[in-house]
Amino acid sequence: MSNELIFLLLFLAPVVSSIPIALAYKSKGWTDKLPYLSVFGIFISVVMSIYILINLEGQYTYPWIPDLGINFVFMIDYLSSYMGVVTALIAFFIAIYGLEYMKGDYRPGWYWFCFNLFTASMLLVVYSDNLFLLFVGWEGLGAASWGLIGHWFRDDDDIAYVGKAGRKVGPLEFIWSPSFGGWRAISTIRFGDVPMFLAIAAIWVFAGTLNISEINWHTLFITLGAAGTIILMVCLLMGLFTKSAQVPFCEWLMTAMTGPTTVSALLHSATMVAAGAFVFLKLTWYIEPWHLHDVPGLEYVFIFVLAVGLLSGFYGALCGTGMRERKVLLASSTMSSIGLMFAAGATSYWIEIEVAGMNLALLVAFWYMAIHAFAKASLFLVAGHLIHGTHSRFLCGDFEFGKRMKTAFAVTIIASSFLVGIPLLTAYWVKSSMDVLYEHLWLHHDMALPLVLLIVISLLYSAVLAKFLSLNFIKGDKPEHEHLEGGGLMKLGYVLMASVLFVISCGIILFEEAEHFRHAGGEAMSIGVGLAILAVFLVAVYKPSISALSRFGSFLSDRMYLPYLNDYILPKIGFFISHILDDYVNPAIDGFFNTKVIPGVFGWTSRRIRAIQSGYLSRYINIVLGLVMIILVIVVILVRGVWQ
Repeated sequence: MSNELIFLLLFLAPVVSSIPIALAYKSKGWTDKLPYLSVFGIFISVVMSIYILINLEGQYTYPWIPDLGINFVFMIDYLSSYMGVVTALIAFFIAIYGLEYMKGDYRPGWYWFCFNLFTASMLLVVYSDNLFLLFVGWEGLGAASWGLIGHWFRDDDDIAYVGKAGRKVGPLEFIWSPSFGGWRAISTIRFGDVPMFLAIAAIWVFAGTLNISEINWHTLFITLGAAGTIILMVCLLMGLFTKSAQVPFCEWLMTAMTGPTTVSALLHSATMVAAGAFVFLKLTWYIEPWHLHDVPGLEYVFIFVLAVGLLSGFYGALCGTGMRERKVLLASSTMSSIGLMFAAGATSYWIEIEVAGMNLALLVAFWYMAIHAFAKASLFLVAGHLIHGTHSRFLCGDFEFGKRMKTAFAVTIIASSFLVGIPLLTAYWVKSSMDVLYEHLWLHHDMALPLVLLIVISLLYSAVLAKFLSLNFIKGDKPEHEHLEGGGLMKLGYVLMASVLFVISCGIILFEEAEHFRHAGGEAMSIGVGLAILAVFLVAVYKPSISALSRFGSFLSDRMYLPYLNDYILPKIGFFISHILDDYVNPAIDGFFNTKVIPGVFGWTSRRIRAIQSGYLSRYINIVLGLVMIILVIVVILVRGVWQ
């Protein structure tokens, strides 16, 4: 099998396999069968990604628009080879779950086509070495996310909403519909896509290539200078931060919970929000900032990323302690995790240690991304099963309910405990290495605050997931409705997802590449932080109300009134400015041009033309001869230039 065919199958199989159901969505006889074809298309991508991981390495180029020098350029390196498998595998498990979860939906063709397009777009982002090709996948993610988040566009089911009816802050009611969730997602993402596209165009102009691995980043930054470097990188980061829902662009992530649970799981695990963090890690690997300390302004860029990442991590974890909706709580914790990935990657500027040929900071951030992807996807799929079984999107479920939902209960325990950083479990080893990174900043660069924030975020994060576990299966209210039959494929989806966490744990124990993780896990500080996380987790499970921080619970549940700023204050300011422009500025500009500039230009031109129209033939002949002489001079100059 040729490499070209492998890449074609990897990207096109999901999209092509979903076309039949998109076309035959009105045929009731086919809508129950064709989704299996869509899932098979994703399975082909899984097989191809595993083949690429095992057999391919380096850059692969295929012609696209040769006249413009634009080609399909793919880079198979450490990050892309592993991330491709993570993306395809998670999409496949979620698709299996979706066969049952989405059965009987009123738009199966729309759903499966957008779902598979979403998967293919993320794979394109992962493997692309060319920034333009990456941006094509990036835009595919945005378009598909709009279709998936707003899938239930009829807004006729309360379970699909986010917020609580009747809950108001000022005149704004804190409840959002699926159609609004889709609109907010695409509009927020577009806000960052524009400067990102401009940054890519600038790289093409100044670097002469868009292939990430071929760009001479040091020369590019020196050419741009401090101000140019900062502007270029901030424009790129705007696209990454909006896609990954970092502060202050995080509200779209909460209202994106109006989409189907399968969409929430896909968005919050290995695609969409992870895309921004992944691209940051990929760019950072090739920029090699740890070798570019002579570039003016670059350190400020990585300090900025570190600050945004830690702020997002703290904000998401803190708000999560007050959340009362299942999926919104998980979304808030996802924003926190993505923030930690950005922050860990940003520390690479000050970390020069290499493990397995990769900067340690990037290795830690990536494997935390992989662990988070499988664990969080498991929790989202469990949340969907709970919503399906209780007909409620709010946290509810006592111990009796937990005993009847044994599989979901067990997977929640596994995924949450593996993710928070409890000693000896998967995330503990990676988070211990994070401790080492921030300890290095403290000891060698006098930056103690990042380490303090990391510990606080980790403790809050453990309380959030403990709350999800406790109030759904142990100490929550008894559900008003219970509809527990079925769920075979749904259970299979999140059981397969959680089982991968054990595989990653075995890898950390056995592989030589993970030796640094094991060593970091034995540090006294890491053990102490891990035990503190375990204590907070157990206390929050036993007493989940403590995780809501008592009287501040409503304030945190309302996301510190950030929605009020986004949905009420900023639109008011925008409308006020637009009215000022419409009432005063536009009339002044129009009046000036309509009464001064345009009449003046036409008057001056007409006077010049009238001066030529004298009526004398000799004058016309002179004008023509003058034009001929000018043309001859130009021709002579051009001919001499060619001969020389």
